[in-house]
Order: sequence, then structure tokens, then C-alpha cells
Amino acid sequence: MADHGQDRQFAWHLLGVVLRTVRDRLPVDMASHLGAQLPLLVRGTYYEQFEPSRLPQKSRSLEEFLGPVEQGMNDTRPVDPKAAVQSVFKVLFHHIDPGQIRKVRASLPEDVRQLCPDPDTKH
Repeated sequence: MADHGQDRQFAWHLLGVVLRTVRDRLPVDMASHLGAQLPLLVRGTYYEQFEPSRLPQKSRSLEEFLGPVEQGMNDTRPVDPKAAVQSVFKVLFHHIDPGQIRKVRASLPEDVRQLCPDPDTKH
């Protein structure tokens, strides 16, 4: 998240927007497994506005996936939604089991998957 500066409030907002966008594209059981692995403080923002009966939302393209990220960041300074997603995935690598990252990646559309590096490769 250091890619986006030192503003903690901005980073926290960015983290929440991206995590919720990812969560909403996962099957309910996988979204729950991912949430259980998040640090306790982050888990709260992850589950904000959680509506399991509406999951998973289908994103057929990268633009449809990035749209909610861009919209969620409208009230802050400008941010590239692709860069935001990549930053959050980098942070997740430090807190989430690589097996869980693989499962999350496999559940996302191919073009979105490319924003999340494979945990089996060096990064």
C-alpha cells in the first residue's frame, strides 16, 4: 500500500474498497474462508455491507471488476484502479496462506487474475 503514499486514511479506504470488490466476486464459502484469514482489524472492513445472498456477482470483464473500485474511490484523490487492486493483492501475500490465494485467483476471471500474481512465483 506504500505504492499510494503515506496517508493511512486513504490506504485504509483503498484496502476496504478493493477487498469488498474481490469478496463480492467470490462464492460465499470462499469469501468466508478468505475473511477468516484476514487480520482481525481488516476483517471488519471486509465484512462491511456483506450480503451473502447476493454472491457471487459476475464480472465478465476487467472493466466490470474495476468499476466498483473506481467508484468506491471517487470521494478521494485520483487512483488507478488496476494499481489499487495490485497493491492490495501484494498486501494479502503477507497475511494469507498461499493455498488460499491460489483458490481466490482461480475463482476470478482470467483478466482479473493477472492483477494478482501467482503465489508460486517469486514476487
